[in-house]
Amino acid sequence: MVRRTLVIAALALGAVALMAPGANGATRHARVHAHQYFAGSVNGSLGTPVPAVVKVVCPGPTTPGQRGHPLAGQTVEVGLTLPAVSNPGYTGKDGRTIGVFFGPPPPGAAGPGQVRFTRYLVSKPIPTSLELPCGGTGTVTFVPFPESPPTSRSAGVAVEYANVAAAPARVAATPSG
Repeated sequence: MVRRTLVIAALALGAVALMAPGANGATRHARVHAHQYFAGSVNGSLGTPVPAVVKVVCPGPTTPGQRGHPLAGQTVEVGLTLPAVSNPGYTGKDGRTIGVFFGPPPPGAAGPGQVRFTRYLVSKPIPTSLELPCGGTGTVTFVPFPESPPTSRSAGVAVEYANVAAAPARVAATPSG
C-alpha cells in the first residue's frame, strides 16, 4: 500500500515537473500532436488540491448571477503530462490544437475555444473581454481539436471566481499568475 502511494506521488510530481516552464527543453513549445496526454493550468495552478483563482472585476458586492470581466494579467497554459496523472486530457487520433473554454464547451463545439493552443508550455492571457461569474466555482475546460471520439478527451481545471471589488483579502492572498 505504501509503495503504491509513493509511485502515485512520484507520477504526480513528474506531471507537475512536465508542466513547469523550462522543465524539459524537449517539450517546451513543442507542437500539439495526436496521441498526447495533456493537462491545463490557470494562473499557474493545476486546480488541485485547491481551485485556481480567477480574479473578476465586478462593481459592488457580488450578487447571484452577476457577471464581470477578468482582471488583466491572468494566464492559461497547457503542457504534456503522464497518462497516470488523475484525469489528463488526450488529443486522440486527430488532435492538433487545444481550445480553452471558461465553463463547459457549448454542445457541438466546432471552434477552437476562447483561447487556442498549437504549442505546449506557452502562457496565453485570459481574454478580458470574457464575461465570467463574479463569484463561486467552476471549471476551465481544455478541449483537443479536432475531436476524435471516443479516444480524445478534455481536461479540466477547477477554478474559484473572486470579485476583486468585494473580496480584497482573499484576492490579495492568491498569486496573480
